[in-house]
Amino acid sequence: MFAICIESSHAKGMGHLFRMLNFSKYLQSKKQSFIFLINDNDKLKEILNSHQILCEVVNLEDLNSNWEAKIIKKYNVLFWINDRLDTDEKHSENIKNQNIKLITFDDLGSGAKYSDINICGLFFNKNNLRGEKILKGVEYLILNDEIDQYKKERKSIKNILVTLGGSDTYGVTINILKFLKKYDIKATIHIGASFKHYKELEAELTDDYLTITYVSSLIEEFSKYDLAITGGGITPFEANTSGLPCLIIANELFEIENGEFLDSLNSSKFIGYYEKIDESIFLNLDRLNINFMSKNGLSLLNTQAVVRIYREIEKI
Repeated sequence: MFAICIESSHAKGMGHLFRMLNFSKYLQSKKQSFIFLINDNDKLKEILNSHQILCEVVNLEDLNSNWEAKIIKKYNVLFWINDRLDTDEKHSENIKNQNIKLITFDDLGSGAKYSDINICGLFFNKNNLRGEKILKGVEYLILNDEIDQYKKERKSIKNILVTLGGSDTYGVTINILKFLKKYDIKATIHIGASFKHYKELEAELTDDYLTITYVSSLIEEFSKYDLAITGGGITPFEANTSGLPCLIIANELFEIENGEFLDSLNSSKFIGYYEKIDESIFLNLDRLNINFMSKNGLSLLNTQAVVRIYREIEKI
């Protein structure tokens, strides 16, 4: 049994959830059982229930009651997965004291040093990573294998998608819409599941901008577009892997490195931290070599990370 412990919210976004949904899908293919351990968030529970996934709400702030041991015994857990960022060493000690394996994702917290594997698919230049074994780099970045159904080469910009995360914590969508209107650029605006800036958005919308609030598959939706404007989390990696170039905005400081990395691959263009976006790019969109960017994404990125990670877990 795998315990998959995640934390998602309006502030933290939903990226941890979707990464672990992709991981759990691979576990299912390997006939492995699992339970999601989650913070008390209605949207999180709704999504997991819609996928008919076993889950239990836990108090992730509780470092004293040793609730982890109770969970491990209750479900006969053998592998504990943390996808929460910055875990505390007390939490990790509680898990390791039960003599099970601890795997963590992108963990820079004090608890990372107790992990058997620290999987850092989004850390490219950091050297202070801790854990018994470190798996670092984009080859360990879990992406949805649905991407493989929708890969295609883009040749020019005809249709643009704006998608700034499940929550868009800072309302960057509104700022992007203002830029698009200023430079007379039409686009479709995708609104995430935890978006809370509807009033501000509605004040800026015109008939030139279609909004979509729910899509059954964002990966499938990507296939309709030639350029996406995204945050700096997992989304641009998924888009680039499918052949869709992006203009990337870092919504958090740690996303700057992601944007710069994809920019270095020439599969996307990083246009800055959300507080200081380089709007000049919107004046010169026609200068982007979309075909070159699309080919680079298709050739340099793939969906095989989950296979590599599972093999590493089997070894411990």
